[in-house]
Amino acid sequence: MPAITVNGTDHDVDLPEDVPLLWVLRDQLNMTGTKYGCGVAACGACTVHIDGEAVRSCQVALGDVWGEVTTIEGLGTPDTLHKLQKAWIDHQVAQCGYCQSGQIMQAAALLAENPAPSDDDIDAAMNGNLCRCGTYPRIRAAIKSVTEGA
Repeated sequence: MPAITVNGTDHDVDLPEDVPLLWVLRDQLNMTGTKYGCGVAACGACTVHIDGEAVRSCQVALGDVWGEVTTIEGLGTPDTLHKLQKAWIDHQVAQCGYCQSGQIMQAAALLAENPAPSDDDIDAAMNGNLCRCGTYPRIRAAIKSVTEGA
């Protein structure tokens, strides 16, 4: 039985090792903040972190998970939001909201690697995360608002 650590909690998962991480999170562990978008890693809705790296959970098999998984549920808490979650609210980023957990997780990985990204850095890092509502200017503004020197 594969074991997986998600948001600091160890889980024994009774699923085949070829099941996508996305379905382990949503169906087995009831962490529905990670969304199914396209299933082919093209939209970014399912973005989570594995050992701090932003990955598309629809394309990572349970047996290939190489470290601790962090989902949007583990990024902050209802009482203590992550600085990006607060910025998303302050900048009213979400419209339909479907892609936003993946957007925030991608942005968090960017800021962990580059705490003061330029607009070009933000655009490059966020390029694979699609937003049907077109809130890209608000996404960039939210990210910029939490960067060093903002």
